[in-house]
Amino acid sequence: GDSWRRQLAGEFSKPYFVELMAFVAEERKRYTVYPPPEQVFTWTQMCDIWDVKVVILGQDPYHGPKQAHGLCFSVQKPVPPPPSLENIYKELSEDIEGFTHPGHGDLTGWAKQGVLLLNAVLTVRAHQATSHKERGWEQFTDAVVSWLNKNLHGLVFMLWGAYAQRKGSSIDRKRHHVLQTVHPSPLSVNRGFFGCRHFSKTNEFLRKSGKKPIDWKAL
Repeated sequence: GDSWRRQLAGEFSKPYFVELMAFVAEERKRYTVYPPPEQVFTWTQMCDIWDVKVVILGQDPYHGPKQAHGLCFSVQKPVPPPPSLENIYKELSEDIEGFTHPGHGDLTGWAKQGVLLLNAVLTVRAHQATSHKERGWEQFTDAVVSWLNKNLHGLVFMLWGAYAQRKGSSIDRKRHHVLQTVHPSPLSVNRGFFGCRHFSKTNEFLRKSGKKPIDWKAL
């Protein structure tokens, strides 16, 4: 997305980013890598960088066929929603009046409203979770979080699980709102994700900041 490209341009010429791009290109020659090249930066194409209101941080793209498309937790139709997303929908149906399971896993409707669905690592080798971690993506996505932290006001950061909480540790909590709980994966969901009410709390914060709340049902 143009607004993102302009604001993050300084990263693209740094040695780590040049090395990262060479690594990903080499991986694509030798293996199947997800998401496809044109979807790695989907998260920059959904709304202007200045219009972000909510940030949900994920860790690693899905590594199964046709799952990852550049928005964390999201899968395109007709791929069935993975377990963590099913748990997100369960919490939404308790938290947001009138929310019902949309019958698919594509979260584009949120992204277009200013919900940034950002994974820390933006590519992965097929069927090999975390295979592209610590190659430079984390430095790039830290730069994204840092830009948002410094340049915008009153964002709501949803940090689910220890990994997201570490990545969000530098957020200025006087300037932004931070909601934390465990990850929605089946392993941890019962330790505080169910009942966290992050979606209604987010809308309360947005209203108080004079921003339009997110229509979580618009999927």
